[in-house]
Amino acid sequence: MMGIHCVLKVTELFTQSSPFFYSVQEGPGGLWDSVKKATFVIGSGILFLAAFGNSLTWHLQKFWGASGDFWQNLWTKLYLAFEGHDAALFYLGTMLIPTLAFWGSNALLLLVDTTGKPSFITRYRIQVDKNNPVDPAKLRHALKTVLFNQVFISGPMVVVAYYIMSWRGTPCGPELPTFHWGLTELAIFGILEEILFYYSHRLFHHPSLYKHFHKQHHEWTAPIGVVSIYAHPLEHVISNMLPVVIGPVLLGSHVSTTCMWYCLALVSTTISHCGYHLPFLPSPEFHDFHHLRFNQCFGVLGVLDRLHGTDTKFRQTKQYERHTLLTSLTPLMESIPDTPKKGQ
Repeated sequence: MMGIHCVLKVTELFTQSSPFFYSVQEGPGGLWDSVKKATFVIGSGILFLAAFGNSLTWHLQKFWGASGDFWQNLWTKLYLAFEGHDAALFYLGTMLIPTLAFWGSNALLLLVDTTGKPSFITRYRIQVDKNNPVDPAKLRHALKTVLFNQVFISGPMVVVAYYIMSWRGTPCGPELPTFHWGLTELAIFGILEEILFYYSHRLFHHPSLYKHFHKQHHEWTAPIGVVSIYAHPLEHVISNMLPVVIGPVLLGSHVSTTCMWYCLALVSTTISHCGYHLPFLPSPEFHDFHHLRFNQCFGVLGVLDRLHGTDTKFRQTKQYERHTLLTSLTPLMESIPDTPKKGQ
């Protein structure tokens, strides 16, 4: 994360915010200029990781210690139990476990959204006057769409991913990836997701596509966790699934790394949509602001938003001041309150 902030500072010094993404001009500030700037930022991030990667992973490997043997022994037992049934083992790691992670985290959030209890959590609501409680009819409709997307879109895409990965190699091999390689893969997955999600998401905001596809997701101007995959089927394929699935497929990743990545992606997007800025969890202010304003904050990490200037309005708001890790029990709405309106 420190590397990302360093790159953003360099970008602020040496680049200017790019104008509207859909411009076709080739001059400064056009689409080609934006692409060059994106290459600069992403390349700088890769160089940073390369420069400091060995030192970082050495310390983490030392911390990891003998626990690597523990995980390998567990995997060996599981691998032998599924011997000859690689497909079942792959789907266990890429369908069942991530689905449990998604619904486990969302079950807790839905309890608060529908009942308002425990009440101390509602103190952390970002849009204070919304979803208090959530509209039951609207929620039922969203749940049906989410289940449809998971069963009829996510499921088949993971099956296709399995056959591609099996054709190229052995995603359920007997040896776990090394700690260093696992970290490297997760970093690459994150970069690929940032690139593909930002540009596909922004494309769906084009007026000709928005009204037919992405408008459905933005019915929730104050999102809740489960609506993270409440979307039109085409958007779910291109903008939700593809940025997450592409990394493990391209790298031919082991199912253990793929499972971890899918779980991280699902829990992360749940937090981004949850509507609560809870202590010691990543800040959801960035994406919550996107649902509130529509034309800001399109990415995941915020790197490409800073590059293209699609977070300029966000950075002028109280939400940006609150966009930090909350390390106390005092809600940020109380410690950083909204500016009083004139006449109040």
